Amino acid sequence: MKILLAEDDEMLGELVVHLLKKKGAKTVDWVTEGEDAYDYAAASFYDVVILDWMMPGGDGIFVCKKLRDSGYGGAVLMLTAKDALMDRVEGLDAGADDYLAKPFEIEELWARLRALARRTYSPIQEEVMEVNGLNINRTAHSVSRGDRKINLTPREFQLLDMLIQNRGTVLTRELIFDRIWGFDTDVSMKTIDATVKLLRKKIDHDESSSMIETVRGVGYKVEKG
Repeated sequence: MKILLAEDDEMLGELVVHLLKKKGAKTVDWVTEGEDAYDYAAASFYDVVILDWMMPGGDGIFVCKKLRDSGYGGAVLMLTAKDALMDRVEGLDAGADDYLAKPFEIEELWARLRALARRTYSPIQEEVMEVNGLNINRTAHSVSRGDRKINLTPREFQLLDMLIQNRGTVLTRELIFDRIWGFDTDVSMKTIDATVKLLRKKIDHDESSSMIETVRGVGYKVEKG
């Protein structure tokens, strides 16, 4: 099970991540701010997204509404100290699939996550895509533009695939770095810019403008085309 936990209480967050992995969760990504929760969920499908109600950078209600408005179809569980009837109604009306009040037992959380995951199906990812004349085959790990085959390194392919799968959405440099290299690596954030530069040379060739757009101070995106 792949889970995203958005919880700003660091002690609780560390404990929940540890216990969920011990229970058998394959991946538990943990963020502490609402904006990061949205970015992570928008960029990668999760079996369940756990949203704390009160967070900096956008509370759980705001993030849940934003995800649903953008078409996100994954399961969302709202985690909060608020337990009044109208609070539960507000959370569910925002698009949450389930609601668990603090304090809670990890056994109940795990049971609710399993139940949500059983009735949630990952979207079928596009294996062959065409954007602005660029063809990318995810199964064969091949890229071409017209009759020209483009040879990419594994990192370049990962980056292009991530941008195209999320075309129309700005991906932050931090999110790209975490997903492709990981923050525990020895390379610097400048590696992203260097990889984008090399990727542009290969895919744009004689085109008048680059397919990969720089959003100054934020990150990169590919238009829907």
